[in-house]
Amino acid sequence: MNFDVRHGDCREVMATLASDSIDAIVSDPPYGLSFMGKGWDHGVPGVEFWTEALRVAKPGAHLLAFGGSRTFHRLACAIEDAGWEVRDCIMWVYGSGFPKSHNLDGERKGWGTALKPAHEPIILARKPLAGTVAANVMQFGTGAINVDGGRIGSEGGTTRSGQAPYGDSGWRTGHAVLPLDAGRWPANFIHDGSEEVTQLLGDAARFFYCPKASKADRDEGLDDREEKRHSAMGYERGLGDAGEGMFKDRNSLKRNSHPTVKPTDLMRYLCRLVTPPNGLVLDPFTGSGSTGKAALLEGFRFLGIEREAEYVEIARARCAAVQAEAEREARGSLFATRADD
Repeated sequence: MNFDVRHGDCREVMATLASDSIDAIVSDPPYGLSFMGKGWDHGVPGVEFWTEALRVAKPGAHLLAFGGSRTFHRLACAIEDAGWEVRDCIMWVYGSGFPKSHNLDGERKGWGTALKPAHEPIILARKPLAGTVAANVMQFGTGAINVDGGRIGSEGGTTRSGQAPYGDSGWRTGHAVLPLDAGRWPANFIHDGSEEVTQLLGDAARFFYCPKASKADRDEGLDDREEKRHSAMGYERGLGDAGEGMFKDRNSLKRNSHPTVKPTDLMRYLCRLVTPPNGLVLDPFTGSGSTGKAALLEGFRFLGIEREAEYVEIARARCAAVQAEAEREARGSLFATRADD
């Protein structure tokens, strides 16, 4: 089996793992916003979490961690203070967010307390290298980003690279001209294809596109679980005029009860971007297993840790469904090969 989802506090579980054993960490930790009144979202994971994550990661291993627009600065500081090198911040931009605003009445009608959320930052960090990038990659397989694996589209034509080949003098001269058939260089910007975003961008095809998770994506692999009604945030917390969209789909039936499921395509892209071939991906805040599902679909191994027992069960089921499908396909390929022989 290529995955393992363990139940427990990630600090305690990571303490049992060997040092320098993880190829990549891709995670959606709590944002510290008390989302839907959930106790697990009471605070942003502090330095002690990321210090232990640093110990188990291989030198040069990359970390991708989602954050909330109001609290990601605390996450970035905790990651950096733990010893990680913050390399970049990827923005996932979408048009489907709703404002969690308290709207005023009377003389101040039309005033509120919040903007409409339209992006989530994803912090990109790296464990310090052991020597040069090339040496680190040769020894551990980690330290570099899978640029070709993350290229966007294939539009033809050429583009100028910022790095030309070295000349006879030992210096770079001018810019290298590269074909665009293989797609554009991956950017630190991801969008959901919504009208709001594409109108702003114009040619949005040059950036990675991924909408929010659909119901089919959330519930895939959970056919044996009973569908239950799950309230939207405003309805569940008893909020009245709390802003546009607070009561949307308040009576929807879902098998996956986790409130912040990330889309599989987005997590596949992120795993592919930072994980070496056959690498082991760790998610210390597994939730309902979106990272695990994505990692397995990309051919990686996965280790997840989740504190809430309900979500552990869901994550294991979603990962097991992917594993079972891969095994069925492998058996089918083997059968076809034997038949050809």
